[in-house]
Amino acid sequence: MNAVAESADPFVHPALFYRDEREYLAGVVPFVRKALAAGEPVAVAVPTENLGLLKAEIGADAGVRFIDMREAGRNPGRIIPNVLRAFADAQPPGIPVRIVGEPIWAGRSATEYPACVQHEALINAAFEGRDVTILCPYDTRRLDPQVVADAYATHPVVIDADSGRERESGRYDFEAVHARYNEPLPPAPGVPAHAFVADLLGEVRHLATEAGARLGLVRPRLDDLALAAAELTTNSVLHGGGSGSLRVWAEDGYVVCEVRDKGHLTDLLAGRRPPSRDRQGGRGLLIVNLVADLVRVYTGPEGTTVRCWFVC
Repeated sequence: MNAVAESADPFVHPALFYRDEREYLAGVVPFVRKALAAGEPVAVAVPTENLGLLKAEIGADAGVRFIDMREAGRNPGRIIPNVLRAFADAQPPGIPVRIVGEPIWAGRSATEYPACVQHEALINAAFEGRDVTILCPYDTRRLDPQVVADAYATHPVVIDADSGRERESGRYDFEAVHARYNEPLPPAPGVPAHAFVADLLGEVRHLATEAGARLGLVRPRLDDLALAAAELTTNSVLHGGGSGSLRVWAEDGYVVCEVRDKGHLTDLLAGRRPPSRDRQGGRGLLIVNLVADLVRVYTGPEGTTVRCWFVC
């Protein structure tokens, strides 16, 4: 791979564009083997089918941390705290860390995709200043052209797997692309809203659990819904103006829980930082990201909507 201009930031976040299995292996395997040869910790978090390819080529016992992204990254909002940071933070200080992360694959739904793009954008904020390289493969043959276009905005460096050519992205602007996908969520027609204030938290949480059970959720997923509803409604009371509204409905094999309030999230990484021993509270949205199958957030001066999906 050809070198690009050096950055003062040790964090490197290239997108790897590949078109077939041969190019995928040609782009990813040398990256992993170079890290292993240097004694650097390396993790590979990719979809199931690509995980099998890489295990066969590199060796399942080569010292690589292999992670199935279809499971660990089902909700893009949990990838930074529970996959990338979890691996990087566990390594000894001062040692470069190398990760292959493939959170976007053919088959991601239109509902999931905005959360995927925002995740890719926020990696840049989450790892700024750290000696970490996260290589993100993109299947340009199977992914929509808009996905590839967005990759140029979320990655400062792009690599063509066939030629090995590495270059700076002229369209890199992760904050702008994150803001572009911070869009109002479509309404849920006909779904009643349950308003709440502090004195009604217990009642509205019971309503959420009751609705989830009626719509087909069973334990332990029903417990996850109850926990998410508790965290989100508490956040609304404490940080969202003291009140909010809750809706629960069924949609395409999921139970969906939505909480709206008058708060405005200004922290880009809210809900994506691992829990800190030195900080009490502030973990509500992180907990929701960890238990839900998908989380979408819209926030603006008029208020915030958090919507989370639980597969039945």
